Amino acid sequence: MSDHNTLLTTPLNALHLELGARMVPFAGYSMPVQYPAGLMAEHAHTRNAAGLFDVSHMGQLRLVGPDAAAAFESLMPVDVIGLGVNKQRYGLLLTDEGTIIDDLMFVNRDHANGGDLFVIVNGACKAGDIAHIQARIGQRCQVIPMPERALLALQGPQAVTALQRLIPGVEQLVFMTGGAYRWNDAELYITRSGYTGEDGFEISVHQAQADALARALLAQPEVKPIGLGARNSLRLEAGLCLYGNDIDTTTTPVEAALNWAMQKVRRSGGERAGGFPGADKVLAQLDASLALTRKRVGLIAKDRVPVREHVELQNAAGERIGEVTSGLIGPTINQPIAIGYVEPAYAALGTPVNAIVRGKAVAMEVAAMPFVPTRYYRG
Repeated sequence: MSDHNTLLTTPLNALHLELGARMVPFAGYSMPVQYPAGLMAEHAHTRNAAGLFDVSHMGQLRLVGPDAAAAFESLMPVDVIGLGVNKQRYGLLLTDEGTIIDDLMFVNRDHANGGDLFVIVNGACKAGDIAHIQARIGQRCQVIPMPERALLALQGPQAVTALQRLIPGVEQLVFMTGGAYRWNDAELYITRSGYTGEDGFEISVHQAQADALARALLAQPEVKPIGLGARNSLRLEAGLCLYGNDIDTTTTPVEAALNWAMQKVRRSGGERAGGFPGADKVLAQLDASLALTRKRVGLIAKDRVPVREHVELQNAAGERIGEVTSGLIGPTINQPIAIGYVEPAYAALGTPVNAIVRGKAVAMEVAAMPFVPTRYYRG
């Protein structure tokens, strides 16, 4: 962890301190892990009403130019060229070995006027991601980092009620779409998306107006501030990967069970099959011509014992078969849940495995994800 004196701060830092947040180092930033209400209350409030998250540590950039979509598509096993205007998609930057440099979100903001892709990458990866993108496709399009932009996430079933009071019309967005909006003098780009499994929005705003917008949102009766602790428990209940825990440069998309993120057009037999880094390996794994050695699964414990990351997973004979990469007691389902990797023979739903916690076996079972049903608004 970085020394607190060297940590970066987001444009909402003063607001977090004013609200009594407990600050921790995260991705090189001083970030709020929780507020006085505590993780459990924050988690429940997001599930039942609306929670405001500061995610300004994440990286925002634009890829601009007529060749931007084709260029970006050359870096990922994802359909970029076919994405409609103001539509959003999940993407994966890959190494030449087919492993995951980062997962990201991108929106096609404009095809007609020369191409404009808006990309959001993980905070801890952003410098490396931008350098990678610049090195690989900087000759084909403009790569424009946007460090002056803050990012707020408003998540939960009442997020739309609160946000449309400030920004009428935003309720017309559906899951994984975006649009440009104005609030007072602030130019916003808002997507109906997030990383909690709930309906919600991510709002890109200039850093100069971030504090005012956050305060206006917190003034709405449905909205409370939420820290990184609840963000983690919410995404884990939704079965969503955390980069650095559940996926990294040792995992391929197929091992990570992210096959759904790779559209048919980029797969074997597709119109634009392959042509991305590590394509031979990834497509061979997708086609099952290259066997997997491990697979990401969801796990639920039988007993109320928290099972954390790096805990070894064993079969009934006591042989190592994998490892937990994320785990906690899910506040909504009140059971210990985890994400981990196991040998493919143990990946089927219902398969019993043992997690070794402080030398003792905790009985777990491979379970379907998400652990809590998602409630994205699809219109």
